[in-house]
Amino acid sequence: MGLFSFLKRKNDDAGVRDWPPPESRLRGEPSRLDTGAERERQREIARATAAKIDEIELAFASDMFDDEPAWGSGVRRPAAGVAHQEQDIPSQTAAPASAPAIDESAILYANGQSDAAEQLLRACLPTLGRTERLPWWMLFDLYQADGREDAFESIAIDYASHFETSPPAWKPLPAAPDAARPGPGLAAVEAFGPTVDAGVAARLTRVLDATAPVVRLDFGRVTAIDADGAACLLAALQTLRLQQTGGRELVLAGADTLLDTLRPLLVIGQRATSPAPWLLLLELLLLTHREKQFEEAAMDYCVTYEVSPPSFEAPLRVSTAAPAPGHGDRFMLPAVVSGPDDALLAAIDAYAQERETLVLDCSRLARIDYAGAGSLLARLDAHGAAGRTVELRELNHLVATLLRLLGAGDGVRLYPHRY
Repeated sequence: MGLFSFLKRKNDDAGVRDWPPPESRLRGEPSRLDTGAERERQREIARATAAKIDEIELAFASDMFDDEPAWGSGVRRPAAGVAHQEQDIPSQTAAPASAPAIDESAILYANGQSDAAEQLLRACLPTLGRTERLPWWMLFDLYQADGREDAFESIAIDYASHFETSPPAWKPLPAAPDAARPGPGLAAVEAFGPTVDAGVAARLTRVLDATAPVVRLDFGRVTAIDADGAACLLAALQTLRLQQTGGRELVLAGADTLLDTLRPLLVIGQRATSPAPWLLLLELLLLTHREKQFEEAAMDYCVTYEVSPPSFEAPLRVSTAAPAPGHGDRFMLPAVVSGPDDALLAAIDAYAQERETLVLDCSRLARIDYAGAGSLLARLDAHGAAGRTVELRELNHLVATLLRLLGAGDGVRLYPHRY
């Protein structure tokens, strides 16, 4: 919570009643926010207000807590971006009560009617969206699955202004041609921590040599990293990025944790240190689609080592995820589940052998249709009845709502990602 959070409005309901004004609703007139010029003006106000509050908070926090060397000491560290922490949301809070528009839009999207689902969700924002965040989250997921960054950024500003919070970050699903899209199955998984040093080289070699179509690297437990570890990890990530042209996918879990651990090693202007931590920072920012932060860090790197700044190249098939909650390997679901898929169900059964906890990773799952959801839940319920714990993690909110509608019970735990 920010130091100046007390400046937020005291009564959310009182603030909500003014949007749109009651008299305009009675006359059938559109809200002022429906006009492009007014919406853009409100966004500029939101941006300026957020920037001013951040500036005041930063200055105030620096006065109170700053333990960095004083100005003029010659030590300056690169600016850190706002880390976005992903948390688990239990299935009980997957949808607000009495929200037929939410349920209907999830069904429309499952049936491949993305445009109709979008229209329904946008129509309910002035009513249900005043107090509930779920329709906004579902729209964010729809736009990311469709690769519509402009539409995502447009409502992200409205969302941030309305709920007085930071706007969510654009995290598109990894793109791949249908023929190259990896199917379901186990991912090559490595979890690192607490220290990343030269000793990780052998584990990274195993990942690179694996034949799995998906590689998942988990950095959620990392608390320390040195220059040798950064060099090893940098080389592996660069190799994995090159392998994406062949259809391989990369999932980075806990990337923010690694970034936060890495930044204290970087001092602008200190050329005597190894460039590996700097280059790893740039690689991570590139892989997590943070172009603005990449460009800022690239300029700091350029100043430090007196070289030309590297350029940003958007990765093809990389996604981010929350760190695994203590379980090792995960079963990666495909991008689309359509109809009763016997091959998928058989692969899940094979994964379940000799396991007490089944973790199905849904970070690549964009859509599941009605029939596919029903057959998947029936099989997972059977595993739950056999005494296994079944978890679906990193669900998008459209899919989570559909599964809740179809009666995902206590034996199947739903964990949507969080904005």
